[in-house]
Amino acid sequence: MTATVTLRNSLATVGTALLVAASTGCGASEPVPEQTALVGEGETTYPLTVDNCGQEVTFDAAPQRIVSLDQGSTEILLSLGLADRMVGTASWTDPVLEDLAEANDEVPRLSDEAPTYEVALDTDPDFVTASFGRHFAQGGVAERARFDETGIETYLSPTDCDGGTSINGGGTRTEPLTVDSVYQEIRELARIFDVPARGEELVDELEARRQAALADVDASGSSIAFWFADLRTPYVAGGMGSANLLATEVGATNVFADLDDDWPASTWESFVDEDPDVLVLADLSRERWPGDQLDEKVEFLSTDPVTRDLAAVRQERFISLHGAEMNPSIRTIDGLEALADGLRSFEETE
Repeated sequence: MTATVTLRNSLATVGTALLVAASTGCGASEPVPEQTALVGEGETTYPLTVDNCGQEVTFDAAPQRIVSLDQGSTEILLSLGLADRMVGTASWTDPVLEDLAEANDEVPRLSDEAPTYEVALDTDPDFVTASFGRHFAQGGVAERARFDETGIETYLSPTDCDGGTSINGGGTRTEPLTVDSVYQEIRELARIFDVPARGEELVDELEARRQAALADVDASGSSIAFWFADLRTPYVAGGMGSANLLATEVGATNVFADLDDDWPASTWESFVDEDPDVLVLADLSRERWPGDQLDEKVEFLSTDPVTRDLAAVRQERFISLHGAEMNPSIRTIDGLEALADGLRSFEETE
């Protein structure tokens, strides 16, 4: 029997308990209103110094005006109940998690892609956070030193750091990503904003879901290829990033694990040579390139003379994930649940 699995999970058990009422942030051309100081839990001692990707960042108090440059960091901040301190978000790959939508509606979206430095600065932020270091690299939004010159603190997700080097800022991983880096980001942001108990609650919820997802799955005999985007030179999951983490968590073999990059470019001939048992396909909400959406990927695989005879294609052994579920964030757990459920469904039909 054949099966195509498209699964969507949300953080419904997390967001409802953690969100607080949000007030509308100001847009780029609006005057900046006065804000009362964030009332935290009184557990963080300031000044607080955080060693962040090779830089020491010191906070004299909880930041009041946040710009989040990536969806991953945005959803963590929303889950921690910090919507009322967010004055701008950017770089969205998918709709926000359903249980965070109401809070997110109150936060201005500066851009679906990366904003310019001037647009970010117009929100009068005192804190800028990013999931990917390309925003803080030359040619990105602005280097961290430029924000620092204006008194704006910056934070880069530990999921993008290897020692003191940003992976998406031009570095290379020397160790595979683990889920601990996701939990580290949650805990550090919670400490910075004096809501450490919320951070621990969120980590506990995610870890409980992770353990539940792995309880009855053993894919040690399965091989998997992850295809993110591009019809001509497919971008696949290498052996160091978040998608490879999903494979190792369920015990499967990532057929491109010998490639060191998170998302290296490959060829369709390589797919045929590797002949994976399962194809995990990114269903991207963006429309930047042909093949971003799931139906385009399936159509290509089924009709291209190089790929159509692959066993995984003929048997429709496809599992679909949102693009955000293939990036390191709280959605890594969503991706793990979807992958585990998809693999179980294939076992049931065999």
